[in-house]
Amino acid sequence: MMQRRDFMQGMVALTALSAPSVSHGEADSRLFDAVLAANDAQARDLMSRQQLDPNSRGYGACADGDGLYQPGSAAALAQTLAASYLSERSALYRDVETLNRIQLAAKHLQRVQSPDGFIDLLTTNFNSPPDTGFVIHHAASAARLARMAGDHDIESALEPFLRLAAEGLRKGGVHTPNHRWVVSSALAQLNELYPDEGNLKRIDEWLSEGIDVDEDGQFTEKSTTIYNAVCDRAFVVMAHKLKRPGLLDPVRRNLSGMLYLLHSNGGVVTEISSRQDVNTRGDLQRYWFPLRYLAIHDGDGVFAGLARSLEPRRASLADLMEYPELLQAPPAAEPPPDDYVKTFARSPITRIRRKKISATLIHQGNSRFFSLHAGDAAVGAVRFASAFFGKGQFIPETFRHNGGDYEFSQSLQAGYYQPLPNAEIGADRDKLRQAHARREVSELCKMDYAAVVREIEGGFEIELSARGTDNVPLAVEINLAERGEIEGCAASPVHADSFLFEADRAVYRRGNDTIHIGPGLNQHAYTQVRGAQDKMPGPAIYLTGYTPFHHTFQITVS
Repeated sequence: MMQRRDFMQGMVALTALSAPSVSHGEADSRLFDAVLAANDAQARDLMSRQQLDPNSRGYGACADGDGLYQPGSAAALAQTLAASYLSERSALYRDVETLNRIQLAAKHLQRVQSPDGFIDLLTTNFNSPPDTGFVIHHAASAARLARMAGDHDIESALEPFLRLAAEGLRKGGVHTPNHRWVVSSALAQLNELYPDEGNLKRIDEWLSEGIDVDEDGQFTEKSTTIYNAVCDRAFVVMAHKLKRPGLLDPVRRNLSGMLYLLHSNGGVVTEISSRQDVNTRGDLQRYWFPLRYLAIHDGDGVFAGLARSLEPRRASLADLMEYPELLQAPPAAEPPPDDYVKTFARSPITRIRRKKISATLIHQGNSRFFSLHAGDAAVGAVRFASAFFGKGQFIPETFRHNGGDYEFSQSLQAGYYQPLPNAEIGADRDKLRQAHARREVSELCKMDYAAVVREIEGGFEIELSARGTDNVPLAVEINLAERGEIEGCAASPVHADSFLFEADRAVYRRGNDTIHIGPGLNQHAYTQVRGAQDKMPGPAIYLTGYTPFHHTFQITVS
């Protein structure tokens, strides 16, 4: 039973959102109106795709591109439709058909819920507590909005699913580090609706493990476009709903660390991630909620500016309604840092930012030791490999910052194997494998790689060397962002999206941004070296030569 005090507080909050007052500022009133219009459009789209055949297994949900009816689609539909249905300024306000669609989605969630209280993520996880947590984020939000508005129909439709899920999450397990916080924030949402000491006990059990934010402000998975933001949202939700402001600290630390992982066009460094967003292109879109929340809570102008850059495109109507403080006027926007050299303590990278130019140096264990972004133009990576015994990809083993030089190195060796004395192997493959390591090596060949990166006016100079075994073909791959124009190069006669220097300098243009590369080197066309890592997606310019190899070139921006 909802207490009268909760009802009145909810009505005050919802009234404020239905007609933002002048104290919020004209810009924030416009934000609400723009987000409401977008939510109405999304609601109509979801309803047009909602499965309405009672004989379908997806009845009440929406199919994804593979024709699967994920439970999350029903929960997201319920949240999106509820936000419009409960907002007085929406074209769907108190619309009977909209309510019916929300109830169909709620019934779908009940049908696919296991006796343990969980749902299946049909692409990988079954009877899954953490994936139930993700679904609860939407479903519990819809129920909370309904309670704030005193709408019994929506909450009662969702309540059976939510209560059974709470029972499961109080004892269910997880897979990955971020799942702990996904489940805990879901329990915080459920506890706000249906208080139970068991919810708090389980949250505290997960929190007692310690919060996994390092000195760089990175969570364990270092997933800069996905799971950092998932964790940030989870801690904001817990801090708010459990009234534990101390839980905002990991969010501050992560957001502050992210300031040094931004490119000038708003893109984000993803090379440090251990999850599926590694080496992908992405931005801060998933961070809008924690950025906006902390901008207002802490009066932080930098966070405010970043949140503004994502609005209204990434703002959520349900969030604006459930957390009405988000519509308070944020502080004046301030720019993030854009002129620095920063070496991270726990991630093996150095970041160099000079206004438009944004470079990332990965110290060890990654062939993509250097990348550069300049607006919309980008060198996705500089990599090189030789045909040294089919294992010649340069992957730095050591790194040193020596004055203005960033030095990377790797040593390789290979040879040929002598017969084992008095050893019977015959046709036994297991014995052959075990014996191989004991063989004496002859004709030993070595290869010492070195790369030096130094900052110059308008960009960087890269000095590469490979010596130890002579006459080994070598190729340097300079990967570029797609949909750009390349001058000064000829297309490879063999490999698609591969270009060889035909002039001293190459020019790469994308949009209004230009990158210059050179001097070039073109001694052969063997770009896809045996044993090297696969060519990166997108166009690539190649420098080619033979060992002993020593070549210095510049990458500059204009």
